[in-house]
Amino acid sequence: MQEQRSRNGVPAYQRIQSAIRKRIEAGQLRSGDAVASERDLAKLHQVSLMTARHALASLERDGIVERRRGIGTFVSSPKIHFNKLMSYTEQMAGRSLTANSKILFARVIFDEQEVAARLALPPTSGVIKLERLRHAAEQPFALETCYLSAVAFPNLLSAPLGRESLFKILERDYELELGYADEEVDATAADPRTAELLGVLRRDPLLRIRQLIYSSKGTTIMYVLGFYRSDRHKLMIRRFR
Repeated sequence: MQEQRSRNGVPAYQRIQSAIRKRIEAGQLRSGDAVASERDLAKLHQVSLMTARHALASLERDGIVERRRGIGTFVSSPKIHFNKLMSYTEQMAGRSLTANSKILFARVIFDEQEVAARLALPPTSGVIKLERLRHAAEQPFALETCYLSAVAFPNLLSAPLGRESLFKILERDYELELGYADEEVDATAADPRTAELLGVLRRDPLLRIRQLIYSSKGTTIMYVLGFYRSDRHKLMIRRFR
């Protein structure tokens, strides 16, 4: 059928998907917002109801939207996958969202003995502390603080940490091969500062993840303490037997 193709030869259902993804990326549609119904999409894009249904079904499989029987279709919350080590930038890219960072603190410190111990460093070692407020679709999604050895990663603070993925910088500039992470996950209440930064109420529930990241050779690379808005994230855990 002619409706199945656009002027550029792109299948009509992909055209619909692209339009919805662009609205999400631009912040016009946010997590929890309703997406146009199959009937409205069919009318808007001048396609059959089946084509519109196929577009939404494909977006649902990709985790972009979720359909609630008898209610409608809504933009999904970003998912944190526990079966793959991914940077926050990669997590957001998987949702067709562009992650942006506002650097709140970037300095070498010498008074974080607990962090130094986690990184298997002497107590008074210099540690890079990088605190970033992570945004996507013009919304604050997470507050992450990364700690790395200042000796092992000289000049890291000169890298474009506000624009690029930290994982990519480590892999490219320091020729690191990231291997795996040990993670502790729990719930906590937002303190006044974190609540203000993330745009939530004080004492609102947050997802807290402590992450110790290793190279493929088993060397400790980085400790990350992250606070994630519980209304913007879901944990996706795949277990094997």
